[in-house]
Amino acid sequence: MTSTALILIITLLTLGSYWYGMQRSIKVAGGVSQIKNMHSLPQQFGLLTAFCCGLPALFLLLLWGIVEPIILESLLVRSLDASVQALSTADLSLYLNDIRIMADSALSGLSNLSDLSNDGVKQQAALYLQLLKDKASILKAGLILITALASVMLIVSRFKLSFSARALSENVIKFLFLSCSIVAIFTTLGILMSVLFESLQFFKSVSSLDFLFGTTWSPQIAMRSDQVGSSGAFGAVPLFAGTMLISFIAMMIAAPVGLLTAIYLSQYASPTLRTVAKPMLEILAGIPTVVYGFFAALTVAPFIRDTGEILGLNVASESALAAGIVMGVMIIPFVSSLSDDALNAVPKALKEGSLAMGATESETIKKVLLPAALPGIIGAMLLAVSRAIGETMIVVMAAGMAANLTANPLAAVTTVTVQIVTLLTGDQEFDSPKTLAAFALGLMLFVTTLLLNVIALKVVRKYREQYD
Repeated sequence: MTSTALILIITLLTLGSYWYGMQRSIKVAGGVSQIKNMHSLPQQFGLLTAFCCGLPALFLLLLWGIVEPIILESLLVRSLDASVQALSTADLSLYLNDIRIMADSALSGLSNLSDLSNDGVKQQAALYLQLLKDKASILKAGLILITALASVMLIVSRFKLSFSARALSENVIKFLFLSCSIVAIFTTLGILMSVLFESLQFFKSVSSLDFLFGTTWSPQIAMRSDQVGSSGAFGAVPLFAGTMLISFIAMMIAAPVGLLTAIYLSQYASPTLRTVAKPMLEILAGIPTVVYGFFAALTVAPFIRDTGEILGLNVASESALAAGIVMGVMIIPFVSSLSDDALNAVPKALKEGSLAMGATESETIKKVLLPAALPGIIGAMLLAVSRAIGETMIVVMAAGMAANLTANPLAAVTTVTVQIVTLLTGDQEFDSPKTLAAFALGLMLFVTTLLLNVIALKVVRKYREQYD
């Protein structure tokens, strides 16, 4: 039985146990009319029963998924000849992988074992692995179903009038929330540690000072001493300069337009206009970035180039200005929507008190509403900046891939995310400095975003203390 089928069965059992727990609690109370004598409501008894049915079964399924491959591989290796067991770790891994492919193909009915290999030893091993998987599947299904039903019977046997199902249900929910928080924290730590480990491998080959302060980016490693055009320069300054330049242009458009739009929609617009305008504005956030890239490459960039030629300016066919303008339009909904929510969350007493003191509506917005809503507005700006820094498609299609160290918005530049994609695309040697440079760039991007978060939190905390 597959894990998907088991999850479906566990879901159905959990729903059934919810109903069973409710009915059992009513029976223990002596009928619907006697529910008032119970410590908890029938729904709380049912919820606790559902938790006891689903959670242990899902935990056992997860644990089984982790342990089963290890045990099956150990049993499979023991069944092989001593000569095969004596192979090196890499060769043995390849040998076992062939056996797994043969077994999976045969189990799925795609082909016969004889069609996959003429090696009789591998065929026998694949048959043995099939047998182990069949037995493991039956044992897994049996244990999980028994665990679910036994847990339900155990908790139901404890039902009585004074049984505190409500408190236990709350504790289970609290534990689930805590578990989700821990998973989120460990996921972040796992991402950080994996990127950090590969970055340290990169810095063993390339000096960290050259990477952080170098002004030339040309990650081409020479395969031989006389090869031309493979400098192997890993100075990341042009990449971060291009990232900041495009993000700055985008925020110069998104920040004022988004914030002024939010002020208008929250303070001046009629309810009818707001009902129509806000959803239409938020549609911009749902447009795929590749569509924005096409728009930037086919419309905005040629317009900027033609305008520059009229004014006598030297404009590249792919420029930071084109990418920044389109990116700014793309992130306007992030600023406007969140800023609008922050402004609407300000207590009306602050606005009404300001108006009662004789302040005009514009003065009230400038001196009362905006400072009070500043934590939410800062959060909106931070989200927009993070979105701009992480954008890839618009930059590739509108700004190019040239690592130029320039502050000229009319020149072609590239960003960190574009180079990460470039370095990891194609048939690359994973442990080469060229590939590992992508992880170093990712680490620096992570640190940059972290610093932005720290700065924003300090600003938010400062103003929140004033208006809480």
